Amino acid sequence: MLTSGLTNTPLTKTLLIYTIASSIALSIFDIKYLVVIHVSPHFWPYAQFWRALAWQVGFANSTEALFAAMLVYHLRVVERAWGKRKMATFLLTTLPYTTLLPPLLLALLLRPLSLNTLNYLPSGPTASIFALLAQYHATIPYTFRYRVGTTSADVDAETDGSASPDQQGSKPPTPSLSLLLSDKSTTYIVASQLALSQFPAMLLPSAVGWIVGVAWRAELLPGLSSVSSGFRVPAWVVGEQERRSGPVGPGAEGERYEDLRRRMEGEVATASGLEGSGQAQRRGAGEDSGLVDRLRGAW
Repeated sequence: MLTSGLTNTPLTKTLLIYTIASSIALSIFDIKYLVVIHVSPHFWPYAQFWRALAWQVGFANSTEALFAAMLVYHLRVVERAWGKRKMATFLLTTLPYTTLLPPLLLALLLRPLSLNTLNYLPSGPTASIFALLAQYHATIPYTFRYRVGTTSADVDAETDGSASPDQQGSKPPTPSLSLLLSDKSTTYIVASQLALSQFPAMLLPSAVGWIVGVAWRAELLPGLSSVSSGFRVPAWVVGEQERRSGPVGPGAEGERYEDLRRRMEGEVATASGLEGSGQAQRRGAGEDSGLVDRLRGAW
């Protein structure tokens, strides 16, 4: 799963290309103003409610597009762990929530509570990316941890060499600050940079996306949830063949680990082939050595 590059991650590759290409297209065609949302005047008095569906088309800011592309690249391991079909099902079932909730919350709740101060929603698929980030946080374990510590040197002890050992030992230890980090920390740093890029407007889609991802994992989202309704993207959509298996549990429980089982069978088959070839090589080497011994005995 830690293979570099985008091997075996076609959906992540598509999302990465789309993140960059959509931002470039908005700049080339000069239509950035069509995807951002200002509650006033876009929603009222102009009643441009179609913007609530179009704001996730692409990033209007090149910096946000860059950090979003970096974050999507880090999240490629989720698709390797889940498989293409589950990844596509997740993106599709969470899309209505990540698209509609941020503009509705901004227009109906946050703007009145802030006395019309919060009025802007930046464009881009930030909510969908952060919903996927929640799955990365819950699914992918860290590989290693490291600690970063800071200490301050005692200047007086370094400059004054005549200080006695008793005086040096009587001084209290200098406090130090240490941070425990892991290999996943860089992903969270990129995500925080994206969430704080247009403070505080970008915090809303980031928080909504994270909450939607957690709710999806806890099976709390109504509608097209793969657990509550048994909905899954058809296999032909992601280039797979439909495999039907007998029911092993209620609802879709029998299909939950189908992709994982399929990948494990492929790994076992590959390992068996390698082991068989190794045994054949050892068997051939043994026969050759036996033939040499017989020739030596004949001479």
